[in-house]
Amino acid sequence: MSKKTSASYMDRIHVYGTVWNYAALLMMFTVPLVFSLAYKAWPDLSAMGKTLAVLVPLYWTTGIIEVVTYVPMIGAGGTYLSFVTGNISNLKLPCGLNAMEGAKVRANTEEGEVISTISIAVSSITTTLIIAIGVLAFAPVLPKITAEGSVFKAAFENVLPALFGALGASYFIKHWKLAFAPVIVGVIVLVFSPKTNVGVLMFITIIASLIGAAIIYKGMWLPLVKNRKSRQ
Repeated sequence: MSKKTSASYMDRIHVYGTVWNYAALLMMFTVPLVFSLAYKAWPDLSAMGKTLAVLVPLYWTTGIIEVVTYVPMIGAGGTYLSFVTGNISNLKLPCGLNAMEGAKVRANTEEGEVISTISIAVSSITTTLIIAIGVLAFAPVLPKITAEGSVFKAAFENVLPALFGALGASYFIKHWKLAFAPVIVGVIVLVFSPKTNVGVLMFITIIASLIGAAIIYKGMWLPLVKNRKSRQ
């Protein structure tokens, strides 16, 4: 892909991504507005204002952290698409990372950008179809197998840890030195703050991973430089 074609592609990604994200935001506000107009039932502005005063700062922080975190991992196209379709941390992110790993491409390269976007798009379509089929097929039995006392309840409660465990295991084996810092920092954060938001925790562990990688790089690179200088 030439530089001109690459720039044109990224320009379109940002234009379409911005349009669809604003369209999704408009739809989110339109649905409750339509229900309020239809049933003439409006929320208490005082109570809503007090609730928003507590929630908005938290979600603004999380939103900024997620943008900073996800874009380097799955690229601009994958991030825009994930923000529209949702379910990022437990589905879209692992799907994009796994697809790039399988294709042996790196994030934020031209190839990685395309692979990540396609994989997340296919994931979104597949998820929609599976949910539709699941709702129709399992709606009668789902309350029973997820109810208290069901032998399947524990499995449903651990789907996300199992997904990330399976995905993370391959990375830990290949890059075990880089895994120490984020895992240790993540465990420490959860010990002292078990209710830490997933987006915040991911951002913290990524920073820890970058710092750990920098320390390992300097530890391996500096001795080589010194040996070369001593030989000269």
